[in-house]
Amino acid sequence: QVQPVESGGGSVQAGGELRLSCEYSQIPAIGNCMGWFRQAPGKEREGVASIYTAGLNTYYSDSVKGRFTISRDSARNTVYLQMNSLKPEDTAMYYCAAAVGSYCALGARNWLTGAWGQGTQVTVSA
Repeated sequence: QVQPVESGGGSVQAGGELRLSCEYSQIPAIGNCMGWFRQAPGKEREGVASIYTAGLNTYYSDSVKGRFTISRDSARNTVYLQMNSLKPEDTAMYYCAAAVGSYCALGARNWLTGAWGQGTQVTVSA
């Protein structure tokens, strides 16, 4: 199965920043949804940010709104997650996902049948 490929994770101190990248060249993403999700140990997976690749619609969880920004570079078939003002509670494995559809809200059902990457670890120390 074709998967998105994440990169850019790492370890930073609180207040720092990281930029995650998700390359999706093998996925017909035109008209599709691309999103970032995360899962911390012992916690359920949660949506972080998503974007409709054929439009301007973006969605953010309340916990990251104002700190994280999702964007896309269609020429490079890449979606980015710029994470600023990182907090220890942002520590998690971050996954990129691709889903078919034009409604890309984080709770949309189309993510369940989408393509998921292997994940990239983000660790924020206090």
